[in-house]
Amino acid sequence: MSLLVGGDLFAQLDRKASEDLIRRVVPKHAAKFRVEYLPGAGEGDVFEIRSENDKIVLRGNNGVAIASALYHYIRNFTQGQITWNGTNLELPKSLPAVTIPVRKTSPYEYRYYLNYCTFNYSMSWWDWSRWEQEIDWMALHGINMPLAITGQEAIWYEVYKELGFSKHDLDHFFSGPAYFAWFWMGNLDGWGGPLPARWMQTHKELQHKILRRQRQLGMKPVLPAFTGHVPASFTRYFPNAKLKKTNWGNGFGDTYILDANDPLFTEISRRFLEKQRQVYGTDHLYSADTFNENEPPSDDPAFLSDLSRKVYDGMKSADPEATWVMQGWLFYSDREFWRPAQIRALLDAVPDDHMIILDLAAEIEPVWKRTDAFYGKPWIWNMLHNFGGNVNMFGRMDLVAAAPAEAKRDPHAGKMKGIGLTMEGIEQNPVLYELMTDHIWDDQPVVLEDWLTRYVAQRYGCAANSALTAWNILRQTVYNGQDIRDGAESIISARPTLDSHRRWVATRLNYRPEQLLRGWDELMTAIPDCKPTEGFRYDLVDVSRQVLANYALTLHKKFVTAYREKDTAQFNVHTKLFLNLMDDLDWLLASRKEFLLGAWVESAKACGKSRAEQALYEINAKNLITLWGDRNNRLHEYACRQWNGLIGDFYKPRWEQFFTVLQTAMETGREPDLAVFEERIKDWEWNWVNASKSYARTAGEDELHRVKQIYNKYRNVIAASYE
Repeated sequence: MSLLVGGDLFAQLDRKASEDLIRRVVPKHAAKFRVEYLPGAGEGDVFEIRSENDKIVLRGNNGVAIASALYHYIRNFTQGQITWNGTNLELPKSLPAVTIPVRKTSPYEYRYYLNYCTFNYSMSWWDWSRWEQEIDWMALHGINMPLAITGQEAIWYEVYKELGFSKHDLDHFFSGPAYFAWFWMGNLDGWGGPLPARWMQTHKELQHKILRRQRQLGMKPVLPAFTGHVPASFTRYFPNAKLKKTNWGNGFGDTYILDANDPLFTEISRRFLEKQRQVYGTDHLYSADTFNENEPPSDDPAFLSDLSRKVYDGMKSADPEATWVMQGWLFYSDREFWRPAQIRALLDAVPDDHMIILDLAAEIEPVWKRTDAFYGKPWIWNMLHNFGGNVNMFGRMDLVAAAPAEAKRDPHAGKMKGIGLTMEGIEQNPVLYELMTDHIWDDQPVVLEDWLTRYVAQRYGCAANSALTAWNILRQTVYNGQDIRDGAESIISARPTLDSHRRWVATRLNYRPEQLLRGWDELMTAIPDCKPTEGFRYDLVDVSRQVLANYALTLHKKFVTAYREKDTAQFNVHTKLFLNLMDDLDWLLASRKEFLLGAWVESAKACGKSRAEQALYEINAKNLITLWGDRNNRLHEYACRQWNGLIGDFYKPRWEQFFTVLQTAMETGREPDLAVFEERIKDWEWNWVNASKSYARTAGEDELHRVKQIYNKYRNVIAASYE
């Protein structure tokens, strides 16, 4: 690949980073691209694409712009696509020329990415190889402001050791690796630990690599700051410290918050940021979320203003250029407390040019509309979309296509400076993320009819009418975004019950399930016309999974009715069908890596060197996606997954035990003691979490065969059940 042409402003390091990214993404065609520096000239991030002689020239003012130019070319000139759930990079040997140069300027200064929760629901066990892929994905999709909190615990360990805290103190403070998000946000201490020293060292090294690569590409990572969360033993070392005891309310112990008015608050904040800067450097952007899902002790605006000022002063004491990046989740999750006076007090205490607010779930409830655009603060419109890393097809496609651009043009939107993705879990529903990131380089609403036509061609390598018809049906069903906050779960994931849902396994759909059958039909019809791309095969499995997941509720209703009517024959028929459905779903999902429990659990174990480390990480991995906490935790199934291995080894055995209890009750004529069953199943679940077992981490390669088998077996049966 030729070196950069066009000026000294584009550093050698940036040039190499851009060229290396091209080699990773399109290794066989890398020599056909040339990168050049393109001054932004005050316009913000900008890229151009043109042909010169036999080269495709990618010009941009930083690595993200050049990567975005590459992806624009891949999508629009070679009909390719790069997503978590399928990549289509069958580029022609001779690359198409760009006959009319393309120039794009981003209307958004900030393009934010990630949520604290993403680092656990999806990223807990990532190594550098996986992080490298994700950073490439960020750059290709135009992200320039990623949250970067890996390795934070290593900094805190050094700070607290310097303050005199013992290893014993910190063993009871740091959580296990699957629970860092809630530890960092002050919701829990110690759960899933003690954290091995080796983890801290390896992830300190990993964070160095992450930040180096992000900065080489022109991103400005957001690092954490101090919000007051301290070890429970704090008063033993600082007996006069002013601490507030708080409790998240989800079955975990109390945590302790250092009063922002205590002089130690600014001192510890300064120590942490100075140590972090020494180890990781800084781009002057700091994430700090006070009282995340914990209500402050007072709603007095003066108290809240003083608290906010002290948090910012703590940042400023170490970095005069500090900008506070605040998740606006608290204004959504505790609307009763955060009224206009309280929100304004919290925000007004910090200079406007030193704070950025993330409207964290703007596609669900745009908080900016009821806060006068955050009372003059710069803010970012974000799509949250996924909770808990759950597996379901869901999204607000029409809203996402229009709302960011409409907000940008709204005269009441104040200082809207960016857009972002703040999902709790990734590696699902790729269409929503391709759609959302299309806004990064355009200020106009997306015309979905045209966009979906291009999406199908890029993803499937075909223009089959049946494929496009399928996607229009998906748009009107799973992706219509109506009626429910987030995607419906399947009843199979619920702790066994006679009700139609559990607290965190809500089964209400935003469409009639029979409507999705038509989309399934059309996608199956498209098989001969579409290339068997990764994206096409993934979508076939995912739609099939969703159809079966929905059908489980129909079977559930039938065996519950049979039980209540004491119809033993019908009860036996429908419980058997329910269990067989789980077997078939487990078998189907074994064909895709995205749906493997083994990929999650074995990646966790691979992070450990000793058997003790491996056992700890395995327990963390299994606990988070099932019980979440201890056997009595109210968050059980919050992060449930429809995964091969989890269905067959966890969900199905639970239902089998439940059916045995109901069967016995019908045979004896006695009412079952479901409270006793609940306690017994909690013990079984806890034993499952703590038992070691290996699961397949590689998928089969016969998705089409399995999908066809499932379709032939179930399609007409399911249709008949909805009549």
